[in-house]
Amino acid sequence: MQALILAGGKGTKLRPLTIHTPKPVVPVVNRPFLLYQVDLLKRAGIKDIILSLSYQPGKIEEILADGQDFGVRIRYAHEPLPLGTAGAYRNASEFIDRTAVVLNGDILTSLDLNSAISFHQEKNSAATIVATPVENPAGFGLVETDADGRVIKFREKPRPEEITVNTVNAGLYILEPEILQYIPEDESCSFETNLFPKLLEIGAPFYSYIWDGYWIDIGEPPRYMRANLDLLAGLLPGYAPERMPTGGGEDSPRIDALSVVDPSCVLKPNVEIINSVLGPNCIIEDRVRIEDSVLWAGTRVGTGATVLRSFVGRSGLIGRNVEIDGAVLGDKSSLTDHSTV
Repeated sequence: MQALILAGGKGTKLRPLTIHTPKPVVPVVNRPFLLYQVDLLKRAGIKDIILSLSYQPGKIEEILADGQDFGVRIRYAHEPLPLGTAGAYRNASEFIDRTAVVLNGDILTSLDLNSAISFHQEKNSAATIVATPVENPAGFGLVETDADGRVIKFREKPRPEEITVNTVNAGLYILEPEILQYIPEDESCSFETNLFPKLLEIGAPFYSYIWDGYWIDIGEPPRYMRANLDLLAGLLPGYAPERMPTGGGEDSPRIDALSVVDPSCVLKPNVEIINSVLGPNCIIEDRVRIEDSVLWAGTRVGTGATVLRSFVGRSGLIGRNVEIDGAVLGDKSSLTDHSTV
C-alpha cells in the first residue's frame, strides 16, 4: 500500500497566510500541517508516500525532505501546470504500482484508515471514496450510496433542491491502479467532475466508506482557526501538544491550560494567553492579552495590545495598545500604535 498527497494547490482562500507559505505546510499548533497527514498514514502502516507538488514546491521539500526524519519514504511528483485532482494522480503514475490512498493536502481527520482499507478490499472496489456527514452539505461533493455502500450518485456542489443526503466527499480515496486508464495524460482532470461521473457511467465498482469521526478541511481561515482550537481542546484523538509551564509570581505571564506557547517565546509581566498558539521566537510585551488566536513565528506584540480571534503571520509587528479582533494578517504585517483592526 502506498499514498499520494495532493499538495499542489495555491491555497488562495487562505490568503494572505499562504502568500509565502504553501497551504500544506501552514503551521497547525506549531507543526507543519502535512505532518498530521503523515501520522495518519503511518498509523495504517503506510510509509511509501508521494507528494504531488506545484505551488512553491521547494518550501515543502525543504521541510519534509526524503521523509527519513519522520519515519517514512517520501518522493515527489511535480506538476508542470496545475492538472486538477485526478490529473495530479495521473501525473504521479510513474510511482504508482499498487493500491494507493489518495488524500487532499488540507484534510485533518481522525479517520480509522485501516477500517476504510478493509472495507475497500472486502467490496473488491476499484475506487472507494471516504464520505463524512456534515450539517450543511452545500459547497461539498454530495455522496449518495445504496444499502451496500455502492455509490449511486455524486453531485459536486449541489443546488439546495439536489441535497438528498448529508454525506459529503471527505477528500480521501482508495484507488486501484486500473483507475489510471480513465484519466487522460497531461490534461487537467478532476476526481469530482470528471472521474467519479465516469465511474458511475461505466458501472465500475465504486464504493463509499462513511466516517463520522473528526474531520475538517483547513482551506479557509475560519476552518483553519477551528482546526488549531480543536487540537488545543483535545478533539483529535491521539494528539497531545506540548505545553509550556506557567509562572508563579503575581506579575508573571498567565498561560491557561489549553494554550501552546513555543519555549523560545519571550513573555513580559502581566501577559495573558488564553486558548491560543504562539509560534517560535514571539516577543510579547507587558499587559498584552491574546485570546483564541494564532501567532506565527517571530511576531512581536507591543505593550497593552489585545489580540482576539485572529491570525498574525510570520514576523508581524503589532504596536502598543493595538486592538485586533477577527483579523487575518499576513507575514510581516505592521500595525502602528493605537490602531484598531
